[in-house]
Amino acid sequence: MEDFMSKWRQQILSLLRIMTGLCLLQFGMAKLLKYPAVPMFKDVTITSWPGGYAGTLELVLGALLTIGLFTRPVAFVLSGLMACAYFIGHAGRDFFPILNGGTLAIMFCFACLYLSAAGGGPLSVDAMVRNKQ
Repeated sequence: MEDFMSKWRQQILSLLRIMTGLCLLQFGMAKLLKYPAVPMFKDVTITSWPGGYAGTLELVLGALLTIGLFTRPVAFVLSGLMACAYFIGHAGRDFFPILNGGTLAIMFCFACLYLSAAGGGPLSVDAMVRNKQ
């Protein structure tokens, strides 16, 4: 299994980046574009704090992460955003993430932190630009 999976390691890294970006992008779309309509985001506008600012970052940086452009700095900023989301929006409710609703924020935080260290993989705009140089 290890030999088989190691052959696909870089493609799986790209897949992790794409899916993380798409999942973050959907939050930005729900908050700012109201699609899909999520009742808890109905009052969020682009200037509302913290949802509007977070939604803007999720929308723009989620799109960049999905295509793999500026992956490392984008993922680093998103990791920080998700850490802030956890501590501002969830940690005060309860110690345990399963009880405070912060599990997703923690997972996004550490997935993005990993992507900031590992890069976007071979299926990214970053890799295409690097290969042309």
